[in-house]
Amino acid sequence: MARMTGRRLLLAAPVLLAVTFGVFAVAALSPFDPVKAYAGTAGLTASQAELDQLRANLGVDQPLVTRWWDWLGSALTGDLGTSTVMRQPVADVIAARLGWSALLAGRAFAVAVLLGTGLGVLAARRQGGPLDRAVSALAYTLEAAPAFWLGLLAVWFFSVRLGVLPSGGLTDAASDTVTFGQVATHLVLPALVLGVSQLPWFFLYVRQGVADALEEDPVRGARARGLAERRVLLGHALRSGMLPMLTLVGSRVPELITGALLVETVFSWPGIAAATVQAATSVDFPLLAALTVLATAAVLAGNLLSDLLYGLADPRVGFDG
Repeated sequence: MARMTGRRLLLAAPVLLAVTFGVFAVAALSPFDPVKAYAGTAGLTASQAELDQLRANLGVDQPLVTRWWDWLGSALTGDLGTSTVMRQPVADVIAARLGWSALLAGRAFAVAVLLGTGLGVLAARRQGGPLDRAVSALAYTLEAAPAFWLGLLAVWFFSVRLGVLPSGGLTDAASDTVTFGQVATHLVLPALVLGVSQLPWFFLYVRQGVADALEEDPVRGARARGLAERRVLLGHALRSGMLPMLTLVGSRVPELITGALLVETVFSWPGIAAATVQAATSVDFPLLAALTVLATAAVLAGNLLSDLLYGLADPRVGFDG
């Protein structure tokens, strides 16, 4: 396990370097001017000399490789630059928002895994039955539904129509303090929407995996020995059927990030994804570069986690092979 983790970390370094250079290359080719975006309305009346001075202060007058190398050297020391749109250090922006994104993603992931696993086991137990047909049809429908559409639908039904859940934000509009109760209430809709958007893949993988496991000789032998159906299903078929699903842990990380990007925007959730949208629309390249690297690191960590979980669940898989 340690050797595989070490190899993955060594391979992650050039990937992250390539991603950071790609961000700066795209920024150099972009038609947007970060200086005018930083200056805002004041840039409309500023002279060319003032704009050139601001360009030098921001360091965007340097060649592409020089700007990338300077940023990389500073990033390795913990200095990620200054956000041009939020006018504060990028590290502070990320630190203030990372926890909220982790909270949302963690709850959404739990919803997707628990509901997907439970429904998948029930559907596999009675393949072709009413529950299997209904849930499978719903899963294929949700698989094609965009996360932002699910978010808008949830806001209309639960907030506008029923009025039982808040439509967005972190706390109530009239509140000046962040309380556990308010955060828990405001978290319900975005976590549910993001989790439901990821649920179809977990359901379909578990359903197929458990269905295949029920036809294997070890499961048939367990039934022949007179073991209870519940023990056969949960102790034998589920463990074997869960192995393919473990590969989804890593592969769904990019989709989880993309879904969070849309869900946080719809629900005005103050997380990293919302900052990414703001950085992209405001041409805030220092913040966008840091967030892109963070997303890439999350994908690499997710892939490593899925391999580790698969190896721990199936002893036949070697870590150092």
